[in-house]
Amino acid sequence: MRGNRGTRPSWAPLLRRVVLLATLAAALGACSTWDRWMGKGEKEKLPGKRISVLLQASQLTPDPKLAETDILLPAPVANPDWPQAGGYANHAMQHLDAGTALKRAWTGDGGTGASSGRRITAMPIVADGRVFIMDATADVTAFNAADGKHLWEADLTPDDEDDDHIGGGLAYEDGRVFVTTGFAEVIALDAKTGAVAWRKPVNSPMHTPPTVRGGRVFALTVDNHLYALNAHTGEMLWDFAGIAETASLLGGASPAVDGGVVVAAFSSGELLAFRVENGHVLWEDSLASVRRTTVASTLSQIRGRPVIDRDRVIAASYGGLTVAIDLRSGRRIWERDIGSMESPWVAGNYIFMLTNDGEIVCLSREQGRIYWVRALPRYEDEKNKEDPITWTGPVLVKDRLLVAGSNGVAMAVSPYTGRVLGNEKLPDGVSVPPVVANRTVYFMSDDADVLAYR
Repeated sequence: MRGNRGTRPSWAPLLRRVVLLATLAAALGACSTWDRWMGKGEKEKLPGKRISVLLQASQLTPDPKLAETDILLPAPVANPDWPQAGGYANHAMQHLDAGTALKRAWTGDGGTGASSGRRITAMPIVADGRVFIMDATADVTAFNAADGKHLWEADLTPDDEDDDHIGGGLAYEDGRVFVTTGFAEVIALDAKTGAVAWRKPVNSPMHTPPTVRGGRVFALTVDNHLYALNAHTGEMLWDFAGIAETASLLGGASPAVDGGVVVAAFSSGELLAFRVENGHVLWEDSLASVRRTTVASTLSQIRGRPVIDRDRVIAASYGGLTVAIDLRSGRRIWERDIGSMESPWVAGNYIFMLTNDGEIVCLSREQGRIYWVRALPRYEDEKNKEDPITWTGPVLVKDRLLVAGSNGVAMAVSPYTGRVLGNEKLPDGVSVPPVVANRTVYFMSDDADVLAYR
């Protein structure tokens, strides 16, 4: 199915609608505001124990049969690069290696930070000895990975647009950095100089990073249009128009590619598999929740990146469903009533997830059974239930699960037991997961600083 060609329209109305929805989604997490609007209620309360129906409905419990089972992870491996969102194109990074006592090595100023009208959605990428980031105004900056030296920056805002937009993300292959933007363009940059190699307009903005594999760039727009482009020339190879949604969360899932198959996740909750060479649809599934019991379950968007691991697709929707699907046949192997805005992390026979309820959960890859659950802090002010914390991650590094929060704290959790191992105070809040390359952990803060720990 072919998308529209021609003059690029103005995306200001669509941008305002997406920002409004992102703000609404954040407000829904701050349930304590209900008391401030409606008053504190009567001083005298009825006797008896109070049980929150909504919290009880979403509570996860470990499988008793797995309580005494040891978790055996694969050995940590040092990956030299992190070339795109999710690491490699299949998003299956397993168990990564890094130092045991991480300390900040350098900090780089990446440009303009987030604000009420702008968000940082792009994870850093690391390739060929360089770190590349994109700030809240579509400026891309390159740093030397060894010492943080500023190498170059590129302003990708078109002449006829302003900076008030939400960007997509970055990917690297064969000496080029590929960029998706909120200005409805896919752009290829020379990784050494930042010079533009080609620009390709598409039909609508992109808030999702691209995926690149084998000379093809896969880019997904906010209205669920998937494009496959030639990485060398920008030529359109094929495209697919999914079902456009009137409401969606901020950000989105970059496609996963492996074994000649690209798996794309849409804001409608649809998960589709295509042949990379021609866009032929192999199978499709829907992660829309059957149980519409909460506000979250009415938004079925798959915001976290799907993972392709050993011919199995692992994906989770915000609406409350996590599934494992056979890559070749599309057969659903198992499902769990677990919702997430973040990407699953697969390592060996285990899946680690950050749920909508602020919990880290460890699942078995084979059956989706729960080994352990760890609740993370929900508010900066726990006593008064104020200032909700949004967590991002997890990333498995050297026997630690790393998550980072909007409160400016990075936390380490044991992948074996869920026990909290420690935390690190960051200069600002974090909205995108950390990345790991060459035994170094990188954080991208909301004020557009990149922080290297090794």
